[in-house]
Order: sequence, then C-alpha cells, then structure tokens
Amino acid sequence: MDDNKGELMSFIVLKNINKTFDGVAILKNINVTIDEGSVLGILGRSGSGKSVLINMLRGTKEYEPDSGKIIYTMTFCEKCSNAEVPSKNGEKCKCGGKYELKEVDFWHADRKIFSAIRKRISIMLQRNFALYDEETVIENVMKAMSDGDHEEQLYKALDLLDMVNMNHRITHIARDLSGGEKQRVVLARQIAKNPMLFLADEPTGTLDPQTAENLHNALINNVKKEGTTIVITSHWPEVMKNLADKVIWLEGGEIIEEGSSDTVVKKFLETVPLPKQVDKNEHHEAIIKVKDAKKHYYSIDRGVIKAVDGINLQIMENEIFGIVGLSGSGKTTLSRMLVGLTEPSGGDIEVRLGDNWIDMKVSGPHGRGRVIPYIGLLHQEYSLYPHRSVLGNLTDAISLELPAEFAKMKAISVLEAVGFDSEIATKILEKEPNKLSVGEKHRVAIAQVLIKEPNIIILDEPTGTMDPITRVQVTDSILKAREELNQTFLIISHDMDFVLDVCDRTGLMRGGKLLKIGTPSEIVPELSQVEKKEMLNK
Repeated sequence: MDDNKGELMSFIVLKNINKTFDGVAILKNINVTIDEGSVLGILGRSGSGKSVLINMLRGTKEYEPDSGKIIYTMTFCEKCSNAEVPSKNGEKCKCGGKYELKEVDFWHADRKIFSAIRKRISIMLQRNFALYDEETVIENVMKAMSDGDHEEQLYKALDLLDMVNMNHRITHIARDLSGGEKQRVVLARQIAKNPMLFLADEPTGTLDPQTAENLHNALINNVKKEGTTIVITSHWPEVMKNLADKVIWLEGGEIIEEGSSDTVVKKFLETVPLPKQVDKNEHHEAIIKVKDAKKHYYSIDRGVIKAVDGINLQIMENEIFGIVGLSGSGKTTLSRMLVGLTEPSGGDIEVRLGDNWIDMKVSGPHGRGRVIPYIGLLHQEYSLYPHRSVLGNLTDAISLELPAEFAKMKAISVLEAVGFDSEIATKILEKEPNKLSVGEKHRVAIAQVLIKEPNIIILDEPTGTMDPITRVQVTDSILKAREELNQTFLIISHDMDFVLDVCDRTGLMRGGKLLKIGTPSEIVPELSQVEKKEMLNK
C-alpha cells in the first residue's frame, strides 16, 4: 500500500478541536489531517491529551469536543449501512449495494452513520485487558470476527495468534494469562475486526522489548501494509520511527511540533533529563529468602503448567532488585507468591520483620498477616477506587488515617515524587480517577503504594504507560525513597532503560526459572541474546 499513498484521499480532518474537563483545558485548538492508509503518531507527556484525542476519534461518549469538528470523508452503503474508506467510492458492497462518498461531521452525524463508523474502528487502550475471562485464547479472537464460516474463522484466528506469538497458548483460559499475554490477545482481537481505522494507545507498554518489537512488526505487516489507517500513541521512539508517517507532539493539550517521525522524536527526546546515577550500595542482610519455590497449575486439557519452577533467591535490605524476562515467564506469579496472594506448590518463602523471619506460607495474624502491612504492591492490572477522589485514594481508601491537613500535605508530597508538579498535584487531589489520563492514574497508583512507606515495595511494570520524562522522575523518586526511608524494592519490568537506571541487581526469568542474577549491565545483554536465540529456534 505504501507505493499507492499518493493516490489516497484525506480520510479524517480535525478542525479547531477543544476539550475541557472540570474547567481544565485538555485539548486546545487541535488541527490535524489524517490521510487514508497513513499512520499518525502522537507523542507527549502523561496528561498532555493523547488518550483524550484517541477516544474522541473513536466516538467515546464522554469525549465529545466542546467545539470544533472531526470530519470523516468515507463511503457508505445505504442498503446494509456499512461504512468504508473513501477509496471504495463507487465499488459494490458485498450485500449488492454500492458505496457512495460522504463527508460526515462525526459528532453531529445521524445515529445510523455515527454507529456505522464506530463499528469500523478498532481501539486498543492502555493497560486494558478486556477479554472473555472464561473463554480460551482462540475463542476470544474468533468472537471478534463478524463473518465467515467457522473453519475460515478458526484458521484466521490461528494466523493472528501466530502473528502475536501466542500460538503456544491457544487453549489457555484468558484469566490464566499474564498481563503481557493478555495484551497480545487483545491486539489479535482488534486486528481480527478488520477495521478501517486502528487506534492504539500505548499498545506495547507492558511488554518485554522482543515481544514489543514483534508486535510492532505485526502492526506494520498486518495493519499498515494492508492500507489500514492507524493513529498510535507511544513513548517508544522506535515505534514512531518504524510505524509513523507523521508525528504530532502534544504539550499541555496543544500541538507544539508536527512533522516527520525522525524530526519530532529527536526534538522530544532532547527535553528528557538524564536520571540520577545509582550510588553503589552495600547490602549486608537479607530481607527476603526464597528457596526452591514452585507454583504449578494442573489442567485436564494442558497438563502441568510450571509458572514458577524451583526459584532460589535472596533480596537484601535496602536493595533495588529487578526481575526481567519475556511475558509469561513467571515474574508476576513470583511477586504474588512473595506477598501471599498466590500459594506456592512447594518450597519456602520467608520475609524478615525486625529480627523475625515470617513464613509466607502460613496464613493468619501469626503468619504472613504480620508482615503484609509492611509490604506495598503495585499490580500490573492496578485499579483505583473510582468514586473516591485522588486524596481519598491516597488516604482513607487505604486505611491511612491522618489529620486532614497533614494528609493533604503528604498526598501532595508523594504525588510530586511520582512526577506531578506542585500545582497539578494540588489541583488533582479532589478529582476522581475517571478525570485523569491513564498515565496520571498509573502514577497515582504508584503514589498509593509509596504513601504508606512500607519496608518492601513490589512494583509490577511501574513504567509501562509513562513518557520518558515521567520515567526519569519515577526513577529519581525510587532512589530517593531508598535513600531516605531505607526501603527495599523488587521491580518487575520490561523497560530495560529503567532497569539499567534504577536497579542494583537483576534476575533473568524464563519458563518459570531464574536463570541468572547479576548487575543490570550484565543481565540486559543476556536477555537480548536469549530472546534472539528463541526467535531463531522458532
């Protein structure tokens, strides 16, 4: 399709778009043209308006512009109410009708046309793992297909799952997948819908680098090259470079730069500060001991699944320890075992509280109940209390009982630690989570863990939805918390730059096993070699 781009028509035009939430301007006078078959990349810090723009293009109810227009130039079959791209003008529809060109003011179109356009748009949102939990992976993908006989759908679903490297999980129940695996299935489902517009908001934010690269290639080969129009947000410069034909940079709801991906990405990255250097810490005493820990699942269909398979590990007090590995390698399962959320099938897990070692396999107030209040956990699939303000989420919602004024001061302080400036931190205190961007909610969730000042903090993909500037701020806040509060961190991440910047030691997991422990600079190259080897073997 690339060779024919000059023949393609203007598909979507945004004219003077403005949007406010609670009196705060989120988008300001946005003007963009998106050609059919092109890829528009959107760069910007968390809260800059990227996700709002994505949802507005989708027609999500709460995101109707306050002023301005979104014009879709599209074709429409009156006989079956099917919408298509403008280049289909004059062609026959499969129902026997004919596609006719229309210019539609999307948000003011009649219900029939508005619904027809929405039906032809696929959207993949940040950290949204919406799947049929009790259905298998392949059933989830097939449910996204609207036509074709069962056998045809089956083979198409198999091809899509192979494309996103999930063909080894086709009979697994969706609820049993890791977050990264769920994200890949969601992508396969969205591609299965054969959309005329594909909207992707940080589609690979929680994936390891190799899997992310595979999915970027999948988008190029199975969406972009098929002539599907794409609008994508990402904090990965490689995504913009490899996918986007044009990039806009949003800052404070305004387009401050527009042009080629190379030019805009270079200017954006020039604004990213360098993180503080990790001081060499001496760690003398263990705070977590794991000996031969296992977690095996049993299934009639699939046999034994060794999610964690004989892990031996010691994490030292005041250490920042990272765990890296491919999606589904057992990282999240191990973290859940450490805090008593998942019962081990075998082995020992102990956590030190003062001078006492607590057996995490023993439930109740005399077992792991003694130490759990001193452990903070950020889940990959975190959630905030939707009907409480940010201040409520950071205080009474987590049973943090503080005098009102002190609670407010402490909340602002911890929000600043995760990248909000003082003015914004103060403004969002009374907002409910649905008024925040995904990246802002993510930072509030981290703040919710940090504000209780636990002895041990486990962060599962803490930077998955963050722009580079916010990532540096979170890096600095972790280093500061370790220095000032003597906290110990276990960080699970696919963000190799983050691991290199923040971790003292790192462990490499694959297939439920901990293969190697070393410094981040020793482990990160090893990870790349293992992944490349696996790809070659496939």
